[in-house]
Amino acid sequence: MTWSEMQPLLEQGTVDTLYMVLWATVVTVLGGLPLGILLVLTDKGGLLQNRPVNKIVGAIVNVGRSLPFIILLIALIPFTTFVVGTFIGPTAMIVPLAIGAIPFFARLVETAIREVDHGLVEAVQAMGGGIPTIVRKVLLPQALPSLVSGVTTTVIVLIGYSAMAGAVGGEGLGSKAVTYGYQRFDTTFMLVTVVVLVLIVTVVQLIGDGVVRLLARRGRTA
Repeated sequence: MTWSEMQPLLEQGTVDTLYMVLWATVVTVLGGLPLGILLVLTDKGGLLQNRPVNKIVGAIVNVGRSLPFIILLIALIPFTTFVVGTFIGPTAMIVPLAIGAIPFFARLVETAIREVDHGLVEAVQAMGGGIPTIVRKVLLPQALPSLVSGVTTTVIVLIGYSAMAGAVGGEGLGSKAVTYGYQRFDTTFMLVTVVVLVLIVTVVQLIGDGVVRLLARRGRTA
């Protein structure tokens, strides 16, 4: 396959991959952030200590993290079809991508929140601050660099998931690699696809690291 033949396939695959990953990241953050906060608040010694709730939520998160994505992708075909109307295409893939990444991100959020100095929480409590105030004014701002790092890691995981989704009706670079590289024994196209994926991951990591460093500098000067 010549470069002129590869180019439109790679461009479309890249656009589809970025589309899936972007919206799956949005849904993942909206679902995983409160879940991670809930894990911290309901844990032993937490502001909303509730061991049964904590155990149930923790078990759900652990089960979600333990399932191989390719199996989850196939198992969710009926649910994806119910939500989107089809299980094929980039929009349909957002559903399993987000569901697969939410438990992963929730644990990253939990870890980031636990790193916050408990003395700051106690200070806000002493001033009469309630749980919503503590979450908004202390936990999230103090954990922000770690949360951004968690989002970066999650985006990279989603890029890998999106490549696997190409084997089960998804679009994107993974689908192009399977259809035009593997099935047609075009090693060159496969290698170029891998290079594009590596470049995307590298750019995401650089942006994430840059934002974390900027937030850390602001935190030191505040």
